[in-house]
Amino acid sequence: MKRLLDHLAGCARFGMRPGLEAIDAVAAALGRPERSFPSIHIAGTNGKGAVAAILDAALRARSLAPVVRYTSPHLVRLNERFSVDGAAAGDDAIAAAADAVLAAPGADQLTYFETLTAVAFVLFARLRSAFAVLECGLGGRLDATNLVVPAVSVITRIGLDHCDWLGDTIDKIAAEKAGIVKPGVPVVLGANEPAVREVVSRRAAELGAQFVYAPDLADESEIPGNFSLGGTFNRENAVTALAVLRTLERLGAVPRAADPCAGFSLVAWPGRYQRLGNVLVDGAHNPPAAAALAAALRADGVQVRSLALVAGFCGDKDVDAVLNRLSPLVARGYAVQTSNPRSLSAAETAARMRAAGIEATECASLDEALALSGAASAAKEQVAAAPRVLVAGSLFLAGEALAALGAIPASPVRRPDPSERLSPCCGSSQPGVK
Repeated sequence: MKRLLDHLAGCARFGMRPGLEAIDAVAAALGRPERSFPSIHIAGTNGKGAVAAILDAALRARSLAPVVRYTSPHLVRLNERFSVDGAAAGDDAIAAAADAVLAAPGADQLTYFETLTAVAFVLFARLRSAFAVLECGLGGRLDATNLVVPAVSVITRIGLDHCDWLGDTIDKIAAEKAGIVKPGVPVVLGANEPAVREVVSRRAAELGAQFVYAPDLADESEIPGNFSLGGTFNRENAVTALAVLRTLERLGAVPRAADPCAGFSLVAWPGRYQRLGNVLVDGAHNPPAAAALAAALRADGVQVRSLALVAGFCGDKDVDAVLNRLSPLVARGYAVQTSNPRSLSAAETAARMRAAGIEATECASLDEALALSGAASAAKEQVAAAPRVLVAGSLFLAGEALAALGAIPASPVRRPDPSERLSPCCGSSQPGVK
């Protein structure tokens, strides 16, 4: 693993580089590992990771093995990105796949995400995976994962995020996400506004791909009461996953299940609407996710001005819009700086909180914020009707909080993606902080 981590640390010089030429050449040199296993390919602004986690659990419940999953970013350990039958892949398996990738011609020119995507392809090929669930990192059309030709393509809810890369309108972003649609391969679209549905269905028609609108094939009433993910928005994600499973069944790609929602009670997706006692940890970091989070909190009984908010943000996000959506529920805020190099300082986050009408305290550390907000003690309490403390604003912060609260192991080595660069966020007049 050390060789891979050292290599990744040197990838910062490439920044983020959408495009398939470099990774396509490396994949060809490796013998096209991405073509050796059936897959589901998922793009979207919000919900794609949750849909991936649901599909992973559901495929395993149908006795397929091994079922593998590639997602990003990781909360604490790099291994989290490579799931094998529901558990993070081990160091030795990842390192062996990485050695093969790094020995390939052109591997020294891959970005951080391209390198890890190539590692996933080799790892999953060597495991002779029964099915792989692959999440796009950014966009779709030019994302490194878009080398695969999946059994089904999936697009979850689309909103404004990464606008400097993907476009500044819903139509433009939808077109980038629809870039994962392949000729003749069905595409399942989750619940979305009509403009998104038009863009994706038109692209599917151009490529002779069956278009499936998830709410036409599955209904929220079918999602079982023991579905393990909280939040009303995750029930929408479950509908999308159920529509994907039914599409795969119709193709004969997976066995039919007596219970179409088998496995839904076993889904784990840490850091996304995760309840620890009376603390709620969620990685919401863009306006659509914050709006969905606020709606879910209200549905779970959170009252106006009742929450303590521990928050930290990356500088390229629309922080003001996120805070404005959460502020009606917040009594007081506790601002922190995350470990990500793009993070706003605690002082900058506190100032943004105050601008959103939240009384804010600037904290020197996450531990201080968790103590002052009451999260350190509330996480150990018996669960009440509604959470009292919310930790949100960044998946990096979510991972750090879960580790600090004892929900997941802390990592001795913390190396955030060095290729994540600062950029202006759409819908905001504030540029990314240098």
